[in-house]
Order: sequence, then structure tokens, then C-alpha cells
Amino acid sequence: MDALIKRIITSQLIIYIFRCIIGFVIGYELMMNYPKYDLFWVLLSIILVISPEGKDSRRLTIERVKSNLIGSAVGLGCEFFNDKPTIYVIIVGIIITSIICYVLNVMNMARVAIVALLIVLLQPHLSEIELTPIFRAGTVVLGCIIGFSITLFSSILIRRLKKHYKIIES
Repeated sequence: MDALIKRIITSQLIIYIFRCIIGFVIGYELMMNYPKYDLFWVLLSIILVISPEGKDSRRLTIERVKSNLIGSAVGLGCEFFNDKPTIYVIIVGIIITSIICYVLNVMNMARVAIVALLIVLLQPHLSEIELTPIFRAGTVVLGCIIGFSITLFSSILIRRLKKHYKIIES
């Protein structure tokens, strides 16, 4: 049994699959339990934020959260200036998102930021509520928080197990 546990806690693939399954189940349950809300974006953001285990796991997750927040904020800004985004508004949003990612040194996560931007801007509004873009940005943020929490708490558990089994991290 010890050998199996050691194999599991040192396998990036198993850890990543485990995190993704936990994230999927949480996001899916939220979607199913609150069907009148557009919570698919929570699920998508959870999966986008989760990182495999490794020495940079937390840093990557934090960068993905930042990127999601950047894209959501830029998307909200674009919605504020033009509530019916045109192709030109979206292009400007992509440019602004990319520049902010560059300035904040998270260019490796710019694609995540652009996905968040597109979630806020392009997804058709399923309700007549004018606050839908704000709600959608909130769902992206909620997904980020959940995904970050999964990565953080599983990292803590894995580190404790590695310490218990005297596995030296490289």
C-alpha cells in the first residue's frame, strides 16, 4: 500500500487528473444545482486554473488566476464602453489584455486571459438582465478561487504525504 501511495503522490499525471476531477465535480454540481444561473463559466475557469503538481504549481495557478482576472476586467471595461461588442471592440480588448499581461509579466498565460475576455464579451446573454457581463465575470472569478483552492489544498496534502513517506522533492 505504501508503494502505491508513493507512486500516486509523485505522479504529475495522477495528481493533475485528481485535481481536474475534483474541479469538474464541484463545477458540475454547481451547474446542476443552480440551473437558472450561467455557471458553465465557473466550471471552465476551474479547469483553466488547475495546475499539475510540481515545484511551480502554485506560481502557475496564481498566474492563471491573474490572467483570468485581467481578461474578465478588460471584458467588463469593453462592455462598459460598448454593451454590444463589435469585432473592433473585441480586437481592442485582445490588444489591451495582451499588453496588461506583458506589463504584469504573465505573458505565458495571456491565452487564459483572452479566453476570459471572450467569455465575458462573446457568450450570448441568456437573460435580459443587463448585469449579465458582470455576473459572468463573477463566475470566472469564482472558478478561479475554486481552482486555486483545489491546487493549494492538494499541494499541502501532497507535501505532508511526501514528508511522511520521506520523499525528497527535486
